[in-house]
Amino acid sequence: MAPPPSGSGSGSVVDLSRSLCAAVIKSAFRRHLPLLAAAPSLLAALLERLSPLPSAALAFFRALPPPHPLDASLALLRLLAPHPRHHPDARALLRDLSLRHPLSSPLLLPSLLADGPHVPSWLLLLLSQSSRTDAAVRVFDQMRARGLAPDAHACTALLTALARARMTATARRVFDQMATTPINTHVYNAMLHVCLKAGDAARAEALITRMDVTGVPLDHFSFNTIIALYCRKGMRYEAMCVRERMGKEGIQPDTVTWNSLIHGLCKDGRVKEAAQLFTEMTVPPDNVTYTTLIDGYCRAGDIGEALRLREEMEARGMLPGVATYNAILRKLCEDGNMKEANRLLNEMDERKVQADHVTCNTLINAYCKRGDMASACKVKRKMMDSGLRLNQFTYKALIHGFCKAKELDKAKEALFDMVDAGFSPNYSVFSWLVDGFCRKNNADAVLLIPDELLKRGFPLDKAVYRSLIRRLCRKGLVDQAQKVFDKMQCKGLVGDSLVYATLAYAYLTGGKPVAASNTLDGMAKNQLQITPQIYNCLCTSYPDEKETLNMLWVHAIERGLISKSVYKLLHQARLESTRPAVETGGYAPAPRPDYPQATLDT
Repeated sequence: MAPPPSGSGSGSVVDLSRSLCAAVIKSAFRRHLPLLAAAPSLLAALLERLSPLPSAALAFFRALPPPHPLDASLALLRLLAPHPRHHPDARALLRDLSLRHPLSSPLLLPSLLADGPHVPSWLLLLLSQSSRTDAAVRVFDQMRARGLAPDAHACTALLTALARARMTATARRVFDQMATTPINTHVYNAMLHVCLKAGDAARAEALITRMDVTGVPLDHFSFNTIIALYCRKGMRYEAMCVRERMGKEGIQPDTVTWNSLIHGLCKDGRVKEAAQLFTEMTVPPDNVTYTTLIDGYCRAGDIGEALRLREEMEARGMLPGVATYNAILRKLCEDGNMKEANRLLNEMDERKVQADHVTCNTLINAYCKRGDMASACKVKRKMMDSGLRLNQFTYKALIHGFCKAKELDKAKEALFDMVDAGFSPNYSVFSWLVDGFCRKNNADAVLLIPDELLKRGFPLDKAVYRSLIRRLCRKGLVDQAQKVFDKMQCKGLVGDSLVYATLAYAYLTGGKPVAASNTLDGMAKNQLQITPQIYNCLCTSYPDEKETLNMLWVHAIERGLISKSVYKLLHQARLESTRPAVETGGYAPAPRPDYPQATLDT
């Protein structure tokens, strides 16, 4: 059926639409509504004719049986958008549509951008708040391409979502585009939050300066964010200066301000200064304030003062939370006071304070270090029974504990459980296993680990083999390391620069220069180079083996395996090794091997 004609007869069509809506609303036409809903183009055209009657159109639309056709829903959305009184209804309709249709797709988005900024701004807000960040960025980019400026609420929500997703570069680009038009304090605050998440103090300072220049006032959130950032970066003087500025501008520091300053001092080990600041607070401290100080005293080794603060906290009517208990529990476990730690756990149970991952992992790690694997496994079972999922720290503690207790079968089982849970073991995990097998004179068992992981569905990559090779070389077992390397190549994996350099070094240490040369020849064949990261890694791993490292660098230079930046590091090392003690104001550094001048200067 064709849509109603336009032109001279439009007045009569509106009259007809008015009559039809009245009939529907009065239920005289309800039994025919399914037929009308089956003609979405006619329904959309009818709704468009009702633009002078938004309330009647909305009532008519609601009377239709669901699900409502997409075209009709979009027509009603366009009809309601110009009327502020109906904005809540329009936003609710858009929310429902976003759950059923990909509104940010190239097919649907143009129709939402055609009638002004209201609908796309609502869509941008909706996508940002629901963490559909990529879709929100697409909407923003299309709005900018069409010359539409999102409202401040949508801009703030988008930047907040990007901060939450750690999409710092995208947030910077989006903000720079937003800032081409005047923006308010809330938008600036959202970008300051991005800087806080990224630890970018320089950019945050530039934003504050920009706010001052453009006359945009700072509020509590602005000041608290920059103070928190400074405290995280250890910039105490700058943080205190911002607090002074707050007072000058008539904004009194609140509890969040004081908590950030106290946390920054405790983080840097300046607990006495934090305690002094605590006495200067002009607002009542809260649970976070006390927990921060308690944690600071525990880390400083003053458990007595930490417990006194907890008593003061309770006397002021604030019950310790799980974070407070965790701070004290960690210190008790570090001191080996497991009896008092268990008493604290019983207190948590009595007060209905639910233990979390930190609580359980702290206990498991403490028991593993003591070699009490039975108690560690008991805590693990309680952890699982309470619904807490074991994380990578739990598995690492158990693997380390089993290796230390020489229960290598259980250590491997914990490794496989870790892999099954979706976590990737790192160098430390493989090092513990290698050390454990070596202590039992069974280094060949290390060769089986990659295949066993593969059977469990773990995708093998260079990282697994690299970890095993590095640790075997570290233990002086270069022959076993070479076997792992050979198996790695049989799997179609090519060794990287660190693998080749580590093997070559191990061969030189073992008095096998020919094998070392062959290894470096293979490295050259694969067009690999020793980078500054690998140079520093080897120097750090073998600080007392400078002569052997010197031989490695010479062999590498002969084959062109040294990058230009490593040449500079080698020159710097040689200069430092020959610097007189007078220049350094003390003893001269330990002498380093004198690298061949002619070779290094090429």
